[in-house]
Amino acid sequence: MINKNLCSQLLLAGTLCSFSVSAVQAHDYGIGNAKSYSGGGASSHAPIGVMGDHMHKKGEYMFSYRFTHGQMNGSRIGNKQIGTNAIGAGNYGMPGLMGGKSRVVPTKMSMQMHMFGAMYAPTDWLTLMAMGSYVEKSMDHTTFNMMGGGKSRFNTKSEGIGDTKVGAMFKLFETNVFNTNHHAHINFNINIPTGSLSERSGVNAPMGTGSQKNIRMPYPMQLGSGTFDALPGITYTGNYKKMAWGSQYMAEIRMERNQAGYSHGDKHMLTAWSSYEWARYFSTSARVIYATQERIKGQDPAISAMIQTANPRNHGGRQLGVAFGFNLAGQTGILKGHRLSTEVIIPLYRRLHGPQLETDWRIVAGWQYASSFLQ
Repeated sequence: MINKNLCSQLLLAGTLCSFSVSAVQAHDYGIGNAKSYSGGGASSHAPIGVMGDHMHKKGEYMFSYRFTHGQMNGSRIGNKQIGTNAIGAGNYGMPGLMGGKSRVVPTKMSMQMHMFGAMYAPTDWLTLMAMGSYVEKSMDHTTFNMMGGGKSRFNTKSEGIGDTKVGAMFKLFETNVFNTNHHAHINFNINIPTGSLSERSGVNAPMGTGSQKNIRMPYPMQLGSGTFDALPGITYTGNYKKMAWGSQYMAEIRMERNQAGYSHGDKHMLTAWSSYEWARYFSTSARVIYATQERIKGQDPAISAMIQTANPRNHGGRQLGVAFGFNLAGQTGILKGHRLSTEVIIPLYRRLHGPQLETDWRIVAGWQYASSFLQ
């Protein structure tokens, strides 16, 4: 059930945000109008891995496509790596199932996500957004046979529509001080649970001799959260001549448990970036990211296997990473308003609730097109 107290708090926060936005609009902060993004320079957007980084001027709209590919290889407990054999000999699986033994061990995972977004600004102080996704996941496993001491390998896959996000950005201020532009806005989105929670696959059971058993896959291989989530945040950006910078805080607050009986842990993410515009159409960027996530709360009774990913405690943790990217922005003719961007994200520090597969790297590439109904 949805937490009524949390809903009341969110409604109150939204009302206060509306009043604060109205107050901002009533006061002249120097620039007065929102910055136009339909034909801006390459550094007028944040790196492509940052969501909800900019607003639009009244009448402007934007369509976007992002492709994300992430690779995980090997497991970690806390900040230390642990080998496949050590996990297979340990008790990291489901509590109460064969003494918690973890005889099936994930060794590698890849995830690809296709994200389709749209934004529209009915006023200078409000930008609306929506984003859908299509997700593809693949995970390699090693099974240690409890009967004969041998081992086998197998792969599981899931694919389909992911969760959907809708929301808005509310401008707090936009000003110019000593020829330096400053902008800040509130992000507030809602996660709509359109992704599946019941993906199944055949697995090599540790009690068998290579035969497969069809089961509901553990939590990382499901396609959605199954919950309506609040996604609040705040974003600041600035620029001076060819330099641009910004920072953002975003959260994912679970408002309920899903129909399967669990909820993913709350997430908090803080990032800061800077970019340099080498030419009006080309910029490069560097970014630092710090993220935390709590453990899964509750349990899906249909997920029961001798594997670390079936244990709700083996999820979440803290990560620190860096990212490097570039933006290309069309300036004239048929290229005006089009953008191509890429960013590579590399972890520096990971402290995981584990054992848990660790992320080796992630790449985000995207296309954006912005224009205006008022041109």
